[in-house]
Amino acid sequence: MPPRLRSALSAVLIALSCLLVPFGALAAWAAYGLADTGRYVTTMAPLAADPDVREAVVDTVGDGLLRAVDEHLDVRPVRGSVRPFVHDAVRSFTHTRAFRLAWDTGNRVTHDAVLRALRAEDERAVTVDLAPVTAQVKRQLTRDHVPLAARIPVEHTAVAVLPADRLATLRKGFHVLEVAGFWLPVAAVAFAAGGIALAVRRRRAVAATALGTALGGALLVLALDVGRGLTLADLPAGVSHPAAGAVYDALTGTLRSAAWLLLGLGLAVALAAWLTRYLRLPRPARRRRGSPAPAPAAAPAPTRARA
Repeated sequence: MPPRLRSALSAVLIALSCLLVPFGALAAWAAYGLADTGRYVTTMAPLAADPDVREAVVDTVGDGLLRAVDEHLDVRPVRGSVRPFVHDAVRSFTHTRAFRLAWDTGNRVTHDAVLRALRAEDERAVTVDLAPVTAQVKRQLTRDHVPLAARIPVEHTAVAVLPADRLATLRKGFHVLEVAGFWLPVAAVAFAAGGIALAVRRRRAVAATALGTALGGALLVLALDVGRGLTLADLPAGVSHPAAGAVYDALTGTLRSAAWLLLGLGLAVALAAWLTRYLRLPRPARRRRGSPAPAPAAAPAPTRARA
């Protein structure tokens, strides 16, 4: 193959590899990180101790309890006096081991329900029941002798996680991610290996591949920051932005670490390739074919000793 054609084909393969690096990392994270229930629960578990998440739970559960009191007990005049007790009780509950267990169980149940909806043909919306949390808070309020606490109804409140009208689109996207999560990283590695193997100057090809990988990692970090801002900006009214930000950071923590790893590894390999280029040991000069061999140096004539 002519050198020019080899160089052109090598450049195309290396460019494709660098282009696939951020998309491959994103697809692999979605397919093997978010789609694994055990990893998801482990990722979300520390959020049970996050102050912003706890306050969001306090507001959601506490306001739900107060609405139930208004609807079923018709005691609106005492709502203002009961509200601090309700929120304090919920806040106290979020510091217990029972809340952490309920948090992990709720995340596991929700994740399993979402995966079943995305992998099956069920068109029903995915919902989460808040009745167990309400029952725990009710028991604590009753122990604290809060007025009318024993009469708070424990209803099965379904909170929509995935609406039914979006399931078809999300299901198609999930299937694409499952396929791309495996093949995109494999294709990126194969293109990089092929481009380096075809290159006329392999050291330069290795440096170019490394710099492209580092650029892909940097773009992925930037995309995560932009995505965080857009996600928080599109939240509906009443949703806690600090809590949503904590959830976003927890979910994308592995992907962010992978992006920084790509950036650092790419720069390190490029630097190593540059150093080996300028720190090479000098090679002995090659003798051209057909040229006469250099004559051996003449030995110095012996000197005669004078009598």
